[in-house]
Amino acid sequence: MAILLGIHGAVTAQGRLHHALQMALEAASGTEEPVTTELLHLGDYRVSFADGRAPEEFGDDTGTVVQQVTAADMLIIGTPIFRASYTGALKNLLDLLPVEALMGKVCGLIGMGATDHHFLAVDTQLRPVLNWFGAQIVPTSVYLQSRHFESGRLTDPAGIEGLRALTRAVVAMGEGLKRVEGAAGPPPLAAG
Repeated sequence: MAILLGIHGAVTAQGRLHHALQMALEAASGTEEPVTTELLHLGDYRVSFADGRAPEEFGDDTGTVVQQVTAADMLIIGTPIFRASYTGALKNLLDLLPVEALMGKVCGLIGMGATDHHFLAVDTQLRPVLNWFGAQIVPTSVYLQSRHFESGRLTDPAGIEGLRALTRAVVAMGEGLKRVEGAAGPPPLAAG
């Protein structure tokens, strides 16, 4: 059974974005293919700053977190937008990952910010880094705002449907790539 991993790319307390990621993962139960879901909140682990060492050489949770990402078949990555980009905690995780951890894997992206001003941040900042890994990224992302939530719960109908559609697309693309040999294309230059 395929593993769909949600990554909460922040070390802040579990709040609105965490809830949105849970909703996205719950939508996997409505897909045609059986999928196991997991949610990785970076704030629940002690992950070292990337310094060139192998993840298992750190004396904390770094190796465990990198292994969980590597073991996943598909990912939905959620990040708050801070200073017009994704979080430093998420960047650090990406710096720790070997190219093979994401190569050929389907990823869906969720950004969350206070206003519309940064809705393209996941597309202009995060998408190119994932392309470097050779990840297969769903063409559109979901952007949520604070006003889409009431008492910490996502209530915006378009946001809710966006999360469901994103999950369906990730699972469908992931299953499609498994069926056709070479469908993910050549390995990225970073793998060479």
